[in-house]
Parts: sequence; C-alpha cells; structure tokens
Amino acid sequence: MKKNFIEELRWRGMLHDAMPGTEEQLNKEMTVGYIGFDPTADSIHIGNLATLMMLKHLQMAGHKPVALVGGATGMVGDPSGKSAERNLLDVATLRKNEKAIGEQLAKFLDFDSGENSAELLNNYDWFGPMNFLEFLRDVGKHITVNYMTAKDSVKKRLETGLSFTEFSYQLLQGYDFAWLNKNKNCKLQMGGSDQWGNITTGTELIRRMGGGDAFAVTCPLITKSDGSKFGKSESGNVWLDPKRTSPYKFYQFWLNVDDAQTGRLLRVFTLLDQATIEKHEADYANDPRMLKKILAEEVTRMVHSQEELDRAQKASGLLFGKSTLEDFEGTDEATLLDVFEGLQKKNFTQAEFNDLNNTIDLLEAAMSTEDKKVSKGEIRRLIKNNGIKINQKTLTKDQSEAKPNFQLLKGKFLLIKKGKQYFLVTVGVVQRATEVTV
Repeated sequence: MKKNFIEELRWRGMLHDAMPGTEEQLNKEMTVGYIGFDPTADSIHIGNLATLMMLKHLQMAGHKPVALVGGATGMVGDPSGKSAERNLLDVATLRKNEKAIGEQLAKFLDFDSGENSAELLNNYDWFGPMNFLEFLRDVGKHITVNYMTAKDSVKKRLETGLSFTEFSYQLLQGYDFAWLNKNKNCKLQMGGSDQWGNITTGTELIRRMGGGDAFAVTCPLITKSDGSKFGKSESGNVWLDPKRTSPYKFYQFWLNVDDAQTGRLLRVFTLLDQATIEKHEADYANDPRMLKKILAEEVTRMVHSQEELDRAQKASGLLFGKSTLEDFEGTDEATLLDVFEGLQKKNFTQAEFNDLNNTIDLLEAAMSTEDKKVSKGEIRRLIKNNGIKINQKTLTKDQSEAKPNFQLLKGKFLLIKKGKQYFLVTVGVVQRATEVTV
C-alpha cells in the first residue's frame, strides 16, 4: 500500500501548515506536486535537503513530484527570511548553477517510474519568452498591492527597504504555480514554512485566473537547539556537492549535531521508518554517539554513496580509530587535509628536514609553539615511557637519537602522536596556514 503523505510528514515532524482539503486531495488521486529551488549557488545545501525530502516522500506515496529550478526567479531573489537584498548573479553563472542543481536533484528522485515519474523543469522556459508588458497585463492585474504587502516576507523588509525587484518575487513564484497548474495539472506546492506567503499567492492567483484546484503544504524550518539556522558548520554551509563539502566533512557534521536533536534529524533527513527509528532511540537511549553514527551513515550514504561513506569512516579513524597506514595511503589528499585541519602543523623544506641532527630535534620543532616550548628533556621522558608514536608506531630511544629515517606517508607526511594529541609534519611542500587547535 502507498503511504499517506500527510500522515508521513506528521509523524516525522515535517508538517507545519497544510491548506484545507490538501489531505483529501492526496487521498483521492495521484497528485502532481512541486518545490522550487533557486540556483543561487552551484549546489544545494542541507538547509534545502529537508524540502527535497518532502518531494521524495511525495513520490514514495504514489504522487508525481516536480522539481522546479528557478532559472528566472533566481535572477530576482526571494526576500523571504532575508534581512537585505542579495547580490544578483549574471546569466552565465545562473545557467551553470541550474545544470549542477538539476544533476543533484536527479539523485534523489525517480525519473523513470512510470505514471508518477519525477519531472525536472526550469521556470526560465516560460518567463524567458514573456515580455514585461505581457506579464503586467496577464498576471499582475490579478493580485493587489494590498494583498502583496500584507505578506510577512514583505512587511518585515519594508522598514529596512525592499526593491521593486524583490517585491515582485512572490508574483513570479505565484505565476510558476499557475503555469504548472494549467500546463502540468499541478495541484500542490510545497516548501519551508517561510514560503507560506509566496505559496498562497500562487493558490490565490490560480483562483483569480480561473484555474483548477490548488493546495499548499509547508514543513518547519530546521533550526539548532539555540534557535540558529541549521545546516551551517564553522566554515559555512554544508553542501551536497563533494567539491564544496567533502564526504568526510559531511559525515563529521552529522556526527557532531546536538544529542537532543538526533531523533528529530533522523525523522527529517533519513528514509528510516517510524518503527526502526523508535527502536534505535530505545536501544541507544544511553549512547547518543551511536544514534548520531546511524544518522551520519544514513544521510552520507543517501547523498554521496556507500563507497564515499566507507572512505569517510576510514578517514575518521585515521586519528582516533583503528584505521591502518594502508587506509592513510588510500585516502585522497584533499580528505587528509580536512582530517588534519585542526592539528598543529610544522612544515619543513626538504633541506631543513635533511639538516635535522636527530628525531629529538624534529619532535621539538613539531610540538613547540611560539607560546609554549616543549623541552628536549620532556620529549626524552615521554619516549622512555613509550609516550610518542610516529606514523602509529611507538618511537624507541635509539630511533630518537638518530637522524629521522621514517617513511613519509604519501611522500610528504609524518603523523606524530603524544598521548591523545596529534601533530602533523609535512616535508618538501607548502601547506595551508598553520592552525594551532588541539
């Protein structure tokens, strides 16, 4: 049996608002529903992933999903949830972004499933040929300024300033719905809760233009425990494109979410069913790390692949797990740099490395900072107590007094461990700026 879409959203905590009659419509017949994605970057991020999961659940419930890339609306900019007007992108950049986002969306939806196959559209296809006077005459006359200024997305910006360009956005999005309703029999638009005003403008425009039935569903915005926007790491957005956010960093992001949020995130960002999630929560009620590991595995596998998940997990074990030197050698250098991002680093030219008198000098240089110098006496005591490892092998007294003669991992790295603290030495290459955070 097909799932009840609204009920599926409800138990997952993904239902914020639904227009009256929506559930009855979905239970009555296969329904076409869409979500728009503006190509403001060449990738979507995990802030967009919650709404993308709505499309996925819609299709799994037997309905037809339409993913709409906003090639036209992306030129304007949606003021919803924004405190200032965003920079407008040039056409070449928008076209590049559209293509990349379309390829990402295709990974989540089934475009070859028969009657309810997903469809990918671009609203530039109908806005591009339309001229300004035609838009004003055929669309703009149906919605009053009073109606548009009553929307929260507009009212919140009127005090700080709102350009006519952004003001017109809700009318453009409304026409998207009207065009899809007329040409694709689309009866449902979905989005985040901040899109309710834009979506209902679409349903009103359909009504005033004499169109068919139209419905709306929104999901809550996903926020962190402190109320801030979910989907950002210290370095910014967490992207679905592996060139922007590596699978390793993507995996680590989910491992480090707040314990209290894990259950909710499992419901929103995975396809695990209710019984499975509740069993995991009961089994690991006292082990939140294991629950977050399940979350990280499920989302990374879905977004990237099982192969990339395996690589991310091996990379995660390079410092604090049981990964081997073979795993180290098998990890690509970009991922290694992500793994080692927070380590204290020391760079040697090949000549500087060759001039070191012994391994003690190497360790002194690698472990000391401008603020704290590690003495050779302390290093010798650590070695005596088997407290130093280089490339995961315990350093002996004889090795420490001899010139460094260790195999450089990937031809350039030495990984030093003192207790639970790691240091990275690179030889013969210039690394990124040193970051001393341990």
